[in-house]
Amino acid sequence: MARPPAPPEADDPLLALYFERRANLVRFLAARAGSLSAGEDLAQELYLKLAARDRAAEVDNPSALLYRVALNLVVDRARGEQRAAARDTAWRQVARTELGGVDIAEEPPADEAAASAQRLRQLVAAVELLPPQAGRAFRLHKLEGRSHAETAQAMGLSVKAVEKHISAALKALTARLAPR
Repeated sequence: MARPPAPPEADDPLLALYFERRANLVRFLAARAGSLSAGEDLAQELYLKLAARDRAAEVDNPSALLYRVALNLVVDRARGEQRAAARDTAWRQVARTELGGVDIAEEPPADEAAASAQRLRQLVAAVELLPPQAGRAFRLHKLEGRSHAETAQAMGLSVKAVEKHISAALKALTARLAPR
């Protein structure tokens, strides 16, 4: 009958010490990290670091090394949290406006954004239903921002004709999109 493989701590005194003192390590880490769950997470990270290290290196004081690595993990986590907080603060300063100490979102509420998107889809559909010349004049002038003269030149029409097409397009769109 085959024997089960030996646990990793069997040939590693540092891992054996880790398992012997795990409860103390969790309390040590929790006290420095601020919560028991953070202490548990850090203890797990500590185990992974110890298990992945080069075991050929001789350790003079395993207990001191164990607690030094644990403390380094606490410091690394604190630095990471500080970087995340600084990154969040910088983003908030760029993406938000503050009024009276309160962050104000500059984007519209979701229901207003959805209503705007729906109105835009309706406008696009209504423009597609315009007569060809009126639709082209409207698109060139209102959507592309060309002047009446530039629109007239692009369409090969007089400025007066372009003005009439745009006026007709606006009347048709107003009638089609007016609330009922």
